[in-house]
Amino acid sequence: MAFALKKRGPSTFERASDGSMTLIEHIRELRTRLFRASLAVAVGLIAGFVVAQDVFDLLAQPYCRLPGMTVDGECQNFLMLSPADGFVLKLKIALWVGLILGGPVWLYQLWAFIAPGLHRHERKWAYVFVAIAAPLFAAGSLLAYFVVDKGLAFLLEAGVTGTDSQLEVTRYISFVTNMILLFGVAFEFPLTLLMLNFTGVVSARRLLSWWRVVVFICFAFAAVATPDPGPFGMILLALCLCLLYFIAVGVAFLNDRRKGRGKEMYAGVDDDAASPLDVDREPVAAGQRVEASAPVAAPESIARPDPVTPPTSIERRYDDVT
Repeated sequence: MAFALKKRGPSTFERASDGSMTLIEHIRELRTRLFRASLAVAVGLIAGFVVAQDVFDLLAQPYCRLPGMTVDGECQNFLMLSPADGFVLKLKIALWVGLILGGPVWLYQLWAFIAPGLHRHERKWAYVFVAIAAPLFAAGSLLAYFVVDKGLAFLLEAGVTGTDSQLEVTRYISFVTNMILLFGVAFEFPLTLLMLNFTGVVSARRLLSWWRVVVFICFAFAAVATPDPGPFGMILLALCLCLLYFIAVGVAFLNDRRKGRGKEMYAGVDDDAASPLDVDREPVAAGQRVEASAPVAAPESIARPDPVTPPTSIERRYDDVT
């Protein structure tokens, strides 16, 4: 018994790539992907609500390591100014965890909506940049946690209250999470430089020529944007950004060498240098003789139709007026 196979039509990705989807279909696709992303974040939020206490204990370790904050092996409690601060803080931590756990899903939904508008080679480089961006953000987050762990004691000792003073819980957690977010985003800086180089906007030599300006910007950014007013976090972030900048320039040099940039015909010629002239003249050979064309015969005359006799099949193209 034979079964007729139903021909499968083009997928949503193919229709979005070739531009055959209407505006309403694009809006419906965006609505569907936003719903899936929100559902993933909601599931991660539930999981984050379960592990929120463990995450809070991990973030509170720099505070507990301060001198005088641990009594009989237990960390002293934070200071709370409102009865709802603990619950609201738990929701905030759960939301952070939900965004991280649901990251693969909502990032994929975002990518699936944008990818049809990109070329094949652009999608390939996007995969590479995303694969590099995640470890860089994780490295920045670990560095921020290390800065908080080592720099918190200096901040309290440099103040007038000392290290044995209690900290307000919501401000402390906001301080730690802002440090983690800032360091993680700042570590994506070399990806911007590599994107400019890989797309052919700037060369590696041009990037290297900006090193004085880039070093100054790195230290100025670290001094202004870092929530930690101490010198430890600012200097460490600026040095890491400078190191990442020189690593990105090295990768850009390798990319330029792979593509052969800098070896063009006029790469080593000054702008005001005269172009060389080729003085070797080749004799011009005589062209072949062109025969005269035959005259075109005159068209045959057409007899005017007789209005008395009925028109023939050839004369039916004339009406009563012509």
